[in-house]
Amino acid sequence: MNPPAATPTPPTAPKPGKDGAHILVTGGAGFIGSHLVERLLNDGKTVVVIDDLSTGSLDNLSAAKSNPRLRIIQSKICDCPEMAELAAQAEFIFHLAATVGVDLVVKSALHVLEASFNETQILLRAAAQNSTPLLLTSTSEVYGKSAKPEFSEDDDLLIGPPGQSRWSYACSKLTDEFLALAYAREKNLPVTIARLFNTVGPRQTGRYGMVLPRFIAAAQSGGPLKVFGDGAQSRCFGFVHDVVEALVRLQKCPQARGEIFNIGGTEEVSILELAQLVVAALGSKSKIELIPYDQAYAPGFDDMRRRKPRVEKLERFVKFKPQTPLREIIRLTAR
Repeated sequence: MNPPAATPTPPTAPKPGKDGAHILVTGGAGFIGSHLVERLLNDGKTVVVIDDLSTGSLDNLSAAKSNPRLRIIQSKICDCPEMAELAAQAEFIFHLAATVGVDLVVKSALHVLEASFNETQILLRAAAQNSTPLLLTSTSEVYGKSAKPEFSEDDDLLIGPPGQSRWSYACSKLTDEFLALAYAREKNLPVTIARLFNTVGPRQTGRYGMVLPRFIAAAQSGGPLKVFGDGAQSRCFGFVHDVVEALVRLQKCPQARGEIFNIGGTEEVSILELAQLVVAALGSKSKIELIPYDQAYAPGFDDMRRRKPRVEKLERFVKFKPQTPLREIIRLTAR
């Protein structure tokens, strides 16, 4: 059943002012969004969250929901009657609303494609009415099947065939990027794009296939850690607090407008090694099992062997790069 169009605003919640007093965060009840909202509130900002709670949860905002500078609207972007006003009166917009997780993407490609393009288009149109600066979160998935050892923001992109729904998320986010940059060129909309690489940390759920919380839950329960494929595929993981710091710094950097930035850790690890690290860190007796891709997802599932970002551009623009060590990320996430 679809969530209601919008929840009533609590009496203590601030109404957005005409002086650009609030920051609008779509997907603010999600894993990354909730950490961003907390950071903005701690910085003294007034925040308006729009989230339909399809993958997010109000539990993620439990520590912040009583803050009088936070307003939460339970709604899709397309169903929010105040969307134009909220965007026009914001000082900045963080667009994090998106379908998340490989499991959900593989099973619901139509929803992924329709929701991403439609919601982003409506938000960009609303932001353009008053030239409200906007940061669009994209994904490392847009690099597709490229075999490069490291990915730079200006690399060519190689997406897999349309017959494999696994690539629908990459295509939807890439379309969002093209659309946002078109608004930047033709409507003078101040847009920044952040490509996130495997953000992990507290509150992330393994429900939609996220690998680290899935491993941690298995290790804590004594169940097997299921590694898909041969386990030699490697990834880099960025701690959510580092990612939020990068997003906030990009928000404050006018020179970043019209640019694309990778955000993620650069400590590369194979998925098999990651499972072994989790078992060791938690002192677990769990076993590690290798599961063929066609059993985990569907026949013909295509995965990237490596996914490592180059983050020199981020460091050059905002003097910061995510660098929390992987063992510390595992410890903090498990705790």
